[in-house]
Amino acid sequence: QVQLVESGGGLVQPGGSLKLSCAASGTIFSIYAMGWYRQVPGKQRELVAVITSGGSTNYADSVKGRFTISRDNAKNTVNLQMNSLKPEDTAVYYCTANLLALVATSPVRRDYWGQGTQVTVSS
Repeated sequence: QVQLVESGGGLVQPGGSLKLSCAASGTIFSIYAMGWYRQVPGKQRELVAVITSGGSTNYADSVKGRFTISRDNAKNTVNLQMNSLKPEDTAVYYCTANLLALVATSPVRRDYWGQGTQVTVSS
């Protein structure tokens, strides 16, 4: 059974930094894209950043220059370094991965999501 487990959320003052981490576990054959989304109550979940298995990245305009996504393919982890945080970055952040894993007795490729971690930027 594949699981994505996030860590690193919390409360930080405006201008501060946080680092989110996400580890994928299970019988995983390959991980393709990994990324982070965020959601605030009453709004749709939005893409924050994504990174391919080859290391190509894409960011939401609102976080460019402040957030950095990285991954460790050997450890099946993805990180999000968030600097110069603003109150509008407050949200629940979700890790996601598109991966090929053993489900029952067959390899299946699909998207998986973590449980989410709260990030609150407030003075």
